[in-house]
Amino acid sequence: MRRFDGKVALVTGAASGIGRATAQRLVSEGASVLCCDVNEAGLQETLQSLAVEGRASAQICDVSDVAAARTAVAAAVQRYGGLDVLCNVAGIGRFQHTAEVTPEEWGRTLAINLSGTFYLCQAALPHLLERRGAIVNIASSAGLIGQAYSAAYCASKGGVVQLTKALAVEFARKGLRVNCVCPGGIMTPLLGGFRPPPGAEIDLVTRLKLVEEKAEPSEVAGAVAYLASEEARYVNGAVLSIDAGMVVS
Repeated sequence: MRRFDGKVALVTGAASGIGRATAQRLVSEGASVLCCDVNEAGLQETLQSLAVEGRASAQICDVSDVAAARTAVAAAVQRYGGLDVLCNVAGIGRFQHTAEVTPEEWGRTLAINLSGTFYLCQAALPHLLERRGAIVNIASSAGLIGQAYSAAYCASKGGVVQLTKALAVEFARKGLRVNCVCPGGIMTPLLGGFRPPPGAEIDLVTRLKLVEEKAEPSEVAGAVAYLASEEARYVNGAVLSIDAGMVVS
């Protein structure tokens, strides 16, 4: 498929996991992609995996810094002539006893997962509206259901879900679509941080699992590509769960 020929995309969190898989999928379908992350070495690995000339580049970007978010959007527009797709994938999280969460940890989680998503959306809006583009945010199953030992993560991802819906309503009549994907267990580096903390009640962590196997980042990337494409022209404000049925159990 070449659904993104002539299109320009910006993907955050592109140094690994779902972000890298999303960049790979969009480039494979013809898009020019600006890959953003704080991990410079990971970004270079992503670019090497893409193996295309002139249609992919890297930009160091801490999404929690509003100036950096604006700079990243400006870089995409300057390098490729516009912006059609924004994929907000960058995120952090881990299991932790709520009583032990510091104000700094709480603030950092919300700054990256929620504020960073907002900053990129806000900066990209003029360009996406001009080209009747699309935003795809990565939330989480933890944004839809309660998950023990992850208060900050749940709060941030629940915010992403509601941010997605708010933007979808506000800009629907102006041609901009905004959707989000809520992954469950995906084989990414982020998953390594979700190990039960000492003294955790394990059944609180496992109570919602229907299956043990995990999905691959490419499976999420396929959903992102669909939501960002013209095939999904009538899909707006959707919250797509990719979790083997976790949120309905």
